[in-house]
Amino acid sequence: MKLSVIIVNYNVKYFLEQALLSVRKASARMEVEVFVVDNNSVDDSVPMVREKFPEVRLIANKDNPGFSRANNQAIRESRGEYVLLLNPDTVVEEDTFQKCAAFMDAHPRAGALGVRMIDGSGAFLPESKRGFPSPFVAFCKMSGLSRLFPQSPVFNRYHLGYLDPNDNHPVEVLAGAFMWLRRSVLDEVGLLDETFFMYGEDIDLSYRIVQGGYQNYYFADTTIIHYKRERTKKCSLNNERAFYNAMIIFARKHFHGDQARFYILILQVAIYVRAALTLLNNGLRRLFLPLLEAGALFAGMYFLKDFWANYYFQDPNYYQTTFVYFNIPLYISIWLGAVYFSGGYDEPGNIRKLIRGLLLGTLLLAAVYGFLDLAYRSSRLLIVLGAVWAILATTGIRLVRHFIRHGNFRLGLERDRNLVIVGTEAEGTRVRRLIWQAQVSKNFIGIVAPEGMDDPETYLSSLEALDEVVQIYKVDEIIFCASDIRSQDIMRWMTRLGPDLEYKIVPQESESIIGSSSKNSAGELYTIDIRFQIGSYLARRNKRVLDLLLSLGFLLLSPFLLFFVRAKAGLLRNILRVLLGKKTWVGYRQGAGELHHLPPLRPGVLTPLDGLHFPIINNPTIQRLNFLYAKDYTAASDLDIIWRGWSNLGR
Repeated sequence: MKLSVIIVNYNVKYFLEQALLSVRKASARMEVEVFVVDNNSVDDSVPMVREKFPEVRLIANKDNPGFSRANNQAIRESRGEYVLLLNPDTVVEEDTFQKCAAFMDAHPRAGALGVRMIDGSGAFLPESKRGFPSPFVAFCKMSGLSRLFPQSPVFNRYHLGYLDPNDNHPVEVLAGAFMWLRRSVLDEVGLLDETFFMYGEDIDLSYRIVQGGYQNYYFADTTIIHYKRERTKKCSLNNERAFYNAMIIFARKHFHGDQARFYILILQVAIYVRAALTLLNNGLRRLFLPLLEAGALFAGMYFLKDFWANYYFQDPNYYQTTFVYFNIPLYISIWLGAVYFSGGYDEPGNIRKLIRGLLLGTLLLAAVYGFLDLAYRSSRLLIVLGAVWAILATTGIRLVRHFIRHGNFRLGLERDRNLVIVGTEAEGTRVRRLIWQAQVSKNFIGIVAPEGMDDPETYLSSLEALDEVVQIYKVDEIIFCASDIRSQDIMRWMTRLGPDLEYKIVPQESESIIGSSSKNSAGELYTIDIRFQIGSYLARRNKRVLDLLLSLGFLLLSPFLLFFVRAKAGLLRNILRVLLGKKTWVGYRQGAGELHHLPPLRPGVLTPLDGLHFPIINNPTIQRLNFLYAKDYTAASDLDIIWRGWSNLGR
C-alpha cells in the first residue's frame, strides 16, 4: 500500500463529501486506502460516507476525543508507506498524490511534506509554510511585527514570508490541514501527541521530525483548497484562547528553564491582551450604530423639547431638567431596545425591521407613560414627534452609512450578484435548480463551457476565455462544476482571477454548493436542506429574552397563578431554572425519536403538544410537531403554547 489518507470529521458533512470526491479522483493511479474518523458528528456525516463512499474505512466514534487521538486511531490501522493527514474542508488536485509521492521517493531524508494552500477566494494561505514558534518568533507574531515586515527573515519567521510561495523549500513546521508523513519516520518519532486536543499537534509533530534528524518540506508544485470550515473567524475569543493554550503545552514540553518561563509568560499575557482587544473590537462594532443613533435621537429630542415648550406652552423653562436626564434617556432606551429585539441591528439595511421596532417602542412608551409619576409625564404629542424624528433620523443615518459603504442609496435593495456557471449545459441546469431550491437570489449570466467545448448558442464561451467573460459581464461569482472541470483548472482560475470574485464548487451529484469568500471566514453553503428558524441568532436571542420576561412576570403573578397551576411547587422551581438558563418555557417533546437533526434547545417546561386535546399522539406526529416548531418558530409560537398549556407551568 503506497498511501493511507486519514480525514478526521466533525459536523462538516458537505465539505467532507467534496473532499472525498477529490481524494477519489486523486487516488485513481495509485494504491490508496482512505480512512474517515468521525468524532460523533450529528449532521448525518456517517450515513453519507457509508452510502456514497463504500470504499472508505469509517471509524465512527461515540464521543469527540480530539484531532490527535482520532488521527492516531486510523494511523494504527493503516498500512500505507506514506500517511496523509487531510482536513475535511479541503480539495486536492487530481495529481496531488502522485506528485507528493514522487517528491518523497526522491528525497529519502524528507520526513514530512506540506503543499501550497489557497483559501476559497484563491488567495495564498501563509500557514502553508511556517517556522518554529520560538519565544522571539512568537513575540514578533503576537506584537504585530511580522505583519509590519511581512518579508523580513528576522521579524516574520512564523510564516516564513521571505520564502517564495511558488518554490519548494525546506521548512520547520507544516500545517495539519495537509501533512504528508513517511511511515518509517512516524514509527521512529511517534504519533501525534494526544495532549493537544485541536491546535498545536502539527507544530509538535513537525518539531519532533526535525529533532529526529529528518527534514520537512514545503512543496509548491501542487495546490489544494482549504476552506478553513472547522475554525471560527479569527476574532473568535475561544479560537484565540485554544491556540495560545496549545502553545503553552508545546512550550512546557520542549522548552526548559528561563526560556520556557519567558515563553509561557508572553503567551499568557497574549491570551489576556487578545481577549481584551477582541472584546473591545466586538463591542465597538456592535455598539457604534446604536450609540450614533442614540446621540442623534438625544439631540432631536432636546430640540423638540425647546421647540414645544416655546411654541405650545410659550414657556422656555416649561420642562424640568429631569426631562433631559430621565425622560429622554428612557425614551431612547425603549425605542432602540425595541429596534434591537425586532432585528433592526442584526440587519441594519432592513428598514421594515427598523420602523417596526420604533413603532413597537412608541406603543410601549404609551403604555409606560401612564405608570410614570406625574413629575415625569411630558406631553404625549412630544412622544409622537419624537417617534417621527426617530424614524427620520435612524433611516437617514443608515442611508448615509450605506452610501459610504456601497456608493448608492438602495438601502435594503442590494443588487443581485452576477453569476456564471462553469460546466456542461446539463450540470449548469442542475446547479441553477439547486440555487433556486436554496432560495438564493442571483443574476444568472450564463454557462461557460468546459475545455474543448464551444457552442455559442448554448455557452457564453469556452473555459479558455473565462477572464474575458468576467470582464465583459462584470461577474461577481463563479460556480465550478467539479464533474466537468478538473480541480487543478479550478484552482488555476481562482488564483488567476484573484480574490475580488467569489468562487464556489458543486461536487458531482451533490445537493450542495460549497465555497468561501475569505480566508478569515468559514466556508459557505448553498444547500436545499431545511432551514430552521429557531437556529437563527435573532430567534434564539429573542426566545431567551422572552423566557426572562415571562419568568419575571410569572414570579410577580405567582400568588394568583398558584391557585390555577397543577403542580404549585413546580412553578416556582421552573421559574428559577428558566432564570438560570437551565430550562426554557417551551422546548421539544423528548422521547419520541432523535432530536439531533434539530437545532439544540434547553429542556422545555412545555412542548408543542401542550394544549392539544388528543388522548393519544403517536411518535411520528410528535416528531413532526417538533420539526414544525423548529422550522417556523416565532415568539408568538411560545406565547400560544403557554396560553394553551398554562396549567402545566409547574410540570
